[in-house]
Amino acid sequence: MGRTMAQKIIEAHLMDGTMASGGEVGLRIDQTLTQDATGTMAYLEFEGMGIPRVKTELSVAYIDHNTLQNGFMNADDHAYIRTVAKKSGVHYARPGCGICHQVHLERFAVPGKTLIGSDSHTPTAGGIGMLAMGSGGLDVAVAMGGGAYYIPYPKATRITLTGTLPAFVTAKDIILEVLRILSVKGGVGKIIEYAGPGAAALTVPQRATICNMGAELGATTSLFPADDATRAFLAAQGREADFTPLAPDADAVYDEEITIDLATLQPLAACPHSPDAIAPVAELGNIQVDQVCIGSCTNSSLADMMAVAAILKGKTVAPTVSLTISPGSRQVLQMLSENGALADILASGARLLECACGPCIGMGQSPPSGGISLRTFNRNFEGRSGTADAGVYLISPETAAASALTGHITDPRSLAAIPAFVQPESFAVNDNMVDAPAGETEAPTIQVVRGPNIKPLPLAKPLADSLTLPALLKVGDNITTDHIMPAGAKILPYRSNIPHLSQYCFEGVDPEFPARAKASAEGGFIIGGQNYGQGSSREHAALVPLYLGVRAVIVKSFARIHKANLVNAGILPLTFQNPADADGINEGDTLTLSGILAGLGAGPLTLTNERTGQKFSPVCDISPRQAAILQAGGMMNYVREQQNA
Repeated sequence: MGRTMAQKIIEAHLMDGTMASGGEVGLRIDQTLTQDATGTMAYLEFEGMGIPRVKTELSVAYIDHNTLQNGFMNADDHAYIRTVAKKSGVHYARPGCGICHQVHLERFAVPGKTLIGSDSHTPTAGGIGMLAMGSGGLDVAVAMGGGAYYIPYPKATRITLTGTLPAFVTAKDIILEVLRILSVKGGVGKIIEYAGPGAAALTVPQRATICNMGAELGATTSLFPADDATRAFLAAQGREADFTPLAPDADAVYDEEITIDLATLQPLAACPHSPDAIAPVAELGNIQVDQVCIGSCTNSSLADMMAVAAILKGKTVAPTVSLTISPGSRQVLQMLSENGALADILASGARLLECACGPCIGMGQSPPSGGISLRTFNRNFEGRSGTADAGVYLISPETAAASALTGHITDPRSLAAIPAFVQPESFAVNDNMVDAPAGETEAPTIQVVRGPNIKPLPLAKPLADSLTLPALLKVGDNITTDHIMPAGAKILPYRSNIPHLSQYCFEGVDPEFPARAKASAEGGFIIGGQNYGQGSSREHAALVPLYLGVRAVIVKSFARIHKANLVNAGILPLTFQNPADADGINEGDTLTLSGILAGLGAGPLTLTNERTGQKFSPVCDISPRQAAILQAGGMMNYVREQQNA
């Protein structure tokens, strides 16, 4: 039987486990990346392991999330990341270098290699043929120390693209169509591979857009072949030596196959408040727009910006619209400046933001109360923009630019034709904003800077065989990590301060939860619905509940990364065998969970509602390795035990 692309990379990097459905595989990781909203915690965890230098081929620390210097906190954390990176053998991409995924695609991603990053959109590098996965910071720390990264062995889905994209229909519309077909849960446990003549015709930046939003499917990652288009992109970046061809075997077997005729697609939008609430732009009607934001790791490439510049050239943004532009990297910004496109953008009345994540994670540019915001981003969860009652639509750069000019949601096919973008033979390459680490001789002399905002990591309590605790919170389906641990300018600066963060946990769901959790001396349980923990890879959504005393999360189903983060933190991730069982539990009920030690990965536990006497049999569907992590009281304790052994 032939191999898929992912299977070839997994086989070449296999450190533990077997490549069989239902099992777990541990992979050797070639590269890691962090960003500053998650990186501080990841490097604190790496330091806690007592390993002096990273053992990966390349590790990069990016500063792209917390670039709003409102108080000392972000600047202090950046100083910590800069110095610990220099000491530990990690490259440091300074503020202003760009968004981690865009820069990594341009300068570091390599076909056939493995990459994990403490950001859920790390799969962007799948556009270049790299097995790139989002993970929690602790998993990144382990990989930097030379340990394996573990994932459930994934199913394989092939999406064959045929036909040719019509004018003003883009890569963003392709992934929105995939989300329409599969939903935000449809990629869980799968690796999505793209094939066919339509895929071959896409450029690397277009492929990266599709892989980036594959995270919204819940997929482990997404992959495109490494082919002539890949070689041309790497050559233009001065990195042709990094090219290695990658393609599936002709007789590769897939668990699922989908075909999309690109010629049938039209401009699409993800409507509030989910990336899979898809509708054709032409059918949305005359919806007035208050704000348009173009950028993010999804749509901030040179090609995207050139299309926007062509649409805006010689025109003026509608007076009721605030239009912001965030180039994805300094390379993109420099080339826009040199070729005159930046002048066209600015002349239209657009506001230029720095090369950073910015509005995507609520770091400025919140829309007005009840406002309509069109964004070329990847997530539109309720409140993520920083305005609780805003309606956020996810659209292509072309739809965004057209709508900014008219003041209402506009199908870009109504515009005059614009010049087709031709990838340059060479990009503007200047890596002077990426600082190399100290050598092994100099490293011991580096002093790591630690500001007062950096607090100790919370550690789990030893695992007991029985727990009698209250249900501290009950929530519904599709709870995101934004619900659990919000982002935004008010909260992100405290990512290294778990005690301070704890007051915001579930703020938009139940603002009384933190006080209620702290009042329960022994802790408690969270009860939830389907797809609990979707969205960002932020491990703070596990660490903060741990700090607040959460001992187990019992839900109908989990998102992959969040479930792994709960295990790493030392919190039991349990699922109801019968989803309707969740209806038998109310917030505030006292629950007894018994048979824990025997039930880890082996069979059902017993959950008794002391109010009603009703019994349930949730399962802890984890691997033997994860069971050992929980028994040790979380990954940090487990790693120390392994080192001592």
